[in-house]
Amino acid sequence: MGVFLEKKQYASSEVSAVSAYMARVYLWMTVGLALTAITAWVVASSESLLQTIFANSIIPIVLAVVEIGIVFAISAAIHKMSAQVATFLFALFSFINGVTLSSIFVVYSLGSIANAFLATAGTFGAMSIYGTVTKRDLSSLGSFLFMGLIGLIIASVVNLFLASQMMDFVISAIGVLIFTLYTAYDTQKLREFGSAAPLSDDQAVQRGAILGALVLYLDFVNLFLYLLRFFGASRD
Repeated sequence: MGVFLEKKQYASSEVSAVSAYMARVYLWMTVGLALTAITAWVVASSESLLQTIFANSIIPIVLAVVEIGIVFAISAAIHKMSAQVATFLFALFSFINGVTLSSIFVVYSLGSIANAFLATAGTFGAMSIYGTVTKRDLSSLGSFLFMGLIGLIIASVVNLFLASQMMDFVISAIGVLIFTLYTAYDTQKLREFGSAAPLSDDQAVQRGAILGALVLYLDFVNLFLYLLRFFGASRD
């Protein structure tokens, strides 16, 4: 009886750790998305800011390089930085991404952006729930999704030169599929990580939450962008 109670208490403690960790992950992901959306809207509302940023092709390239650098820094060195630095870098990344994404308000209609966001939120929520409740081990999807992502990047680069509408349609459809599956896959991986989260060490939990928020943030934004390309209507 004592062993049974101990196991029950251990299981309850593990569930509590996962719930606390994932709540913080979703909180910071939401903060990042909100910061990105607000920044994008503010920049898009200013003709002078748009001209300053996008009139010179070097600035968007520099911003993209900085974004990639921040992602690699957080992913590779999260254990070496303080929770405050990790949080600042995530906020900085969300802000810069908002600046670069402001261009969608120029290219697409507000209705298309709103519809793509709602579709993204619904799909992301459903797949995140699936990643939470499924008993199936999704780890086998990892290598398949990674290879698909590499292929997607290569195809996108090739299509920059081909400018094929059909190929763009196919790329968008595959992108939606990949990041839909990535949402469930990453949710399950993060929950496994959260089960071992040291709740007594707030610094470690915050660093882990920022890393998890970044992963799901990237899933959400990429899914949104591919859905926007797939269904979005031009302002023209």
